Amino acid sequence: MSGDDVEREWLETDGLGGFAMGTVAGYRTRRYHGLLLAAVRPPTDRTLLVASLDVTVDTPSGSYAISTQRYVPDVTHPRGEDLMERFTHDPWPAWSFRLPDGSTVTQEIAMAYRGATTVVRFTREGDGAASIRVRPFLMGRDMHHMTHADDAIAFVPLIDGVRHTWQLYPDGAPLTVLCDGTYRHEAFWFRDFQLDEERARGFDHAEDAASPGEFTVPLDRPAYLVLACPSAPLAAPLADGSAGEVGEAIFERERARRVSFPTPLHRSADAFLVARGEGATIIAGYPWFTDWGRDTFIAMRGICLAGGRLAASSAILGAWARAVDEGMLPNRFVEGEAPEFNAVDASLWFCVVVGEHLAACERACRVVTDAERALLTGAVAAILDGYLAGTRFGIGVDADGLVRAGADGQQLTWMDARVDGRVITPRAGKPVEIQALWVNALRAAGRHELADHATASFHERFWNATRGCLYDVVDVDGVAGAVDDAVRPNQLLAVGGLPTALVAGLRARSIVDVAEAQLWTPLGLRSLSPRDDAYRGRYQGGPFERDGAYHQGTAWAWLIGPFVEAWVNVRGGDAGSVATARELFLAPLYEGLQRAGVGHVSEIADGDLPQRENGCPFQAWSVGELLRLEAVLSRT
Repeated sequence: MSGDDVEREWLETDGLGGFAMGTVAGYRTRRYHGLLLAAVRPPTDRTLLVASLDVTVDTPSGSYAISTQRYVPDVTHPRGEDLMERFTHDPWPAWSFRLPDGSTVTQEIAMAYRGATTVVRFTREGDGAASIRVRPFLMGRDMHHMTHADDAIAFVPLIDGVRHTWQLYPDGAPLTVLCDGTYRHEAFWFRDFQLDEERARGFDHAEDAASPGEFTVPLDRPAYLVLACPSAPLAAPLADGSAGEVGEAIFERERARRVSFPTPLHRSADAFLVARGEGATIIAGYPWFTDWGRDTFIAMRGICLAGGRLAASSAILGAWARAVDEGMLPNRFVEGEAPEFNAVDASLWFCVVVGEHLAACERACRVVTDAERALLTGAVAAILDGYLAGTRFGIGVDADGLVRAGADGQQLTWMDARVDGRVITPRAGKPVEIQALWVNALRAAGRHELADHATASFHERFWNATRGCLYDVVDVDGVAGAVDDAVRPNQLLAVGGLPTALVAGLRARSIVDVAEAQLWTPLGLRSLSPRDDAYRGRYQGGPFERDGAYHQGTAWAWLIGPFVEAWVNVRGGDAGSVATARELFLAPLYEGLQRAGVGHVSEIADGDLPQRENGCPFQAWSVGELLRLEAVLSRT
């Protein structure tokens, strides 16, 4: 095992919003790490049922722990990581351990699609009889919370053959464990697990776990533990049979499903496409995000449209189309509360994606029913009319044809960090990317006269001749003529990343050159130029420090899409420029697929070199934009 393995994380998902996640090193560093986090109300209300396992292999020559746990203060015990020989993640996470007696034990983990079920399989190669002892650590808590020992938890399972079911808390989700071995009841609270990543992020970082007993299974054949939440809505019922029969069937189904994807990155993208009721949605990122409007529409361009998943695209857009209110779509839905509409861009992204979806259906000869077309185009019309008439948070269209937005205490663009109620990048006025989205939304709806007027005003008002790029915001805070000349990546959407570019020619080339010189990093585009006094090059520390750097220099992977598309376009879009762009800009991102979230693209990275991937390790729009960009470059 290398020291980097604790920084690398693996992910398994179930298509319902539930997931399993952990470090390659084998021990938990986040409150979100666990073997079964079931979505109680798909895709939300995720409950951590099984946090981890203590695993010991008994052989003729001795007993060896292959699991690793971390306790306060900085104590690692046992140290199965020392026996780790190899880790792979294709087609699922698997660890090989070399024991002192020369035998090898392999542990594999896979989640069942639409199953709310995780299967753990152990196999051994070596001489002599052996068995494995497994002690599960249970919690039964909301994934955002922490567990501390209490008297309310029910340790005793209901046993029916190979099925062991715990109702840990009266109002909580049940847990069923299938195991073909013997179960010995011996209940303990294990205290003070240390979560190092939580500590680094300035949060509580010690918690307890309940362990009801221990399973023992012979290793003369593969041994299985099937961990399931039998009450999870939308999940297929757990099949009858032995743990071996059920577990092996799940592994076989998953292998067939996973090899069907054209590339490993397409398979990674599938993790974000999940059920919501009878429809579908996109999880913005694992582990802590749910589905957000802005993130959904950006991510689905690569995950659904570039991936040819038009049925899913139709379902997602149809569900959101029904949520238009006062000419806006929610930025996100909050369980048990009113939807949040604090986004000026989410609705415009929707309009753009509707246009792209309908065009993709036409290219694929996919029939769009009259009802579907009316629903989608009606929602687009309602949004455009709402912006023209004026709607929440000061959103409206001025006489110059450009969109204004801004309200006290509100962050309305994608640069939405807040610290203690203070908006870090309010960007009130007329932000540059909002105008690019507005013009593209108008074009998609066939409102070309309005689009022409907005484009002419854009050219007149946004060019910053001093810096050779675009202003980030004009009419700042509603003051006519006031400008924000901060060099940010938002301007790239006026040159690339959208169906219609607003800027071409020498100005476009200059914009891209400025972005390459000041904003590009191997892991994404900086959110602010290092030449700016407000620049923050490291995303680290507690919530105050991290949120203060989030859009003030931190590099964002999703922005590689509009940047590379613009970079190729201003060079004529020939094969040579595409090849050069792949070598310069895409190769570092692909190398990063083996770091941080294995097989995925992280949300962010430090703006300063050397960079560390950070934020959400499995981010939908990062993966989606890479897939969309690949599709764009393949057509160039």
